[in-house]
This record gives sequence, C-alpha cells and structure tokens, in this order.
Amino acid sequence: MVDLYYPAVAGSGTPAPYMSTAEATALINYAGLSGPLAPTTLADTRIWTRANAVPARGRYPLVVLSPGFTVPRYTLTALAEELGSRGFVVATVDHAYESAATRFPGGILPCAACDEYDAGTITQAQVAAGRAQDVSFLLTELTGPHPVWRYADLIDPARIGMAGHSIGGDATLATMLADRRVLAGADLDGPITPPVPATGIDGRPVLLIAAADPSSPDIVPTWTSSWPDLNGWKRWLTVAGADHYTFTDLDYLINESGVLSIPSAPRSIAITTSYVSAFFERQLKGVCEPLLNGPSRDFPEVTFTSS
Repeated sequence: MVDLYYPAVAGSGTPAPYMSTAEATALINYAGLSGPLAPTTLADTRIWTRANAVPARGRYPLVVLSPGFTVPRYTLTALAEELGSRGFVVATVDHAYESAATRFPGGILPCAACDEYDAGTITQAQVAAGRAQDVSFLLTELTGPHPVWRYADLIDPARIGMAGHSIGGDATLATMLADRRVLAGADLDGPITPPVPATGIDGRPVLLIAAADPSSPDIVPTWTSSWPDLNGWKRWLTVAGADHYTFTDLDYLINESGVLSIPSAPRSIAITTSYVSAFFERQLKGVCEPLLNGPSRDFPEVTFTSS
C-alpha cells in the first residue's frame, strides 16, 4: 500500500485522515496500549494533507519513505507533509505482512514477517533486501513507460531519493545498492545490514541520523564499518536525548496523548523534518543548505560525528 503526497493547489481537495479507526485499533493493540490509548486519539489526529487535491503544476523530485518494522507508513506523515510542502512528490510505503496495522481492500493483514523474524526464520538483511525489491517495483510503476498513477507526470524520474526509519533506513541503503535510480538516501536510526562494498555506492550521498543511545545496539557498529566505504557526500548526525521513535510521529503523538511523557517529543518532528528536508533539498534540487555544514544554534541537540 502506498500514499502519494504532492504539491497541490491551495484549498482544493478534502481533509485527509491520519489513519482509519481500524488501523489505529490494530496498531494500539499490537503495541499493548489498548487501555490507556483510545483508537480515536490517533484516527482523529488532524493533519495538513487534503485528499484528491488538484496538483500544482510542475515537475518535482520523488522521495520514497519506508517505515520501521511492525509500524505503518502513517508514522512518517509529518516528514511526508514537510517534503510535499517544499516541492517534492513523496511516496510512503507499507510493505505487505510487515506491519501490524496496514489496511488493504480485503482487511488488515497480519504481521507475518514479524512472527518469522521472531522465530529466526528470516534475518533483518533479508527483510531489507525484500523491501529493496518492493521499492524498485514501485519506482517502475510510478516512473516507467506505463505509470499507474494518474499524476505520474509530476515526477522527475531523474531526481529520486529515499529515506527510512529503523529497518526502513536499512532498506534505503539496500535499495541504493540494488537500484541506481535512487540518487540519495537517508537512514533514520536503522542499521546497515547488507554490507556496503569497498567500491562504495557510486559516490551517491548518504545521511545517517541516530539517537544518542540507540535502542538497537547493532546500529553504531554497522555504521562504523560501512562509513569508510560510503564514498560520496555523507553526514553522520547524533541527536542527544532522542530514542528510536524520535524520528517518526509516534513519540510526539504518544506524548501529546498523555499516555507517556517523552522529553524529546516536542522537538522530535522539528529536528527530523529540518535535517531530512535539507538533505533532499541539497541533493535533489542543488539548494545550498547551511544546516548540513556543521553544528547549529537552532538544534544544539544535534552533533556531527564520524567513526
């Protein structure tokens, strides 16, 4: 399942939902929050997106967003909206059977891959490689000779990027290794399991953003081993006080709901959208972005580092 965001004519379309009540219920039940968190808290969240809006004329870069394991594409809505507002087409992807809350026309699919991963029958590297195949298929469906989306002419196929959270970040690097159409990639607190070859990835730029104390201990070692082989423009950013879900909508939503108090939540969306948007502005549009040159007074939590 894919949602497509695009620059639109102001006032056109109708208000879009954050997610359906059925999806919210499934996600909350999976997370074990069915007592303190009501499905309507998520389903009724207001967003800026408008459904069936009239496209603004133009030709825009495309950015694909891949979510973390078990969580749906809606958890990257804030980032998708920010990129759309800056003149990008954005495709947020739910990979079938990898989320606890993905609603297809026939109903919500179970997270079958979660069960297989827990049982040890599939590895994270295999999941990332499978997602890379999903994204390559999607790119062909959107930019190939017979595009399936009616507004496909909005996309400039020569300017494609990808970002992902957790295993979605892992999948971003896996996709870049497998598909040269992806020119720039951002990994948000995800390990790099398919090894980056010593020959690099054709000098294509990579942005790595991590929590200061990553919840997954395999993140930093895989970044450290891959860093020398990333042979193009690259940045490694560490965010103090962040946790694994800082780079999604979830920390903000849970904090606002009152279920948990998450200190980093009020800054989480601003940090993520600012740095990821600056990266794609620079790499896909050629816009000078001083934010990526070094430490910023506006974001003292963010440290520039290298292995």
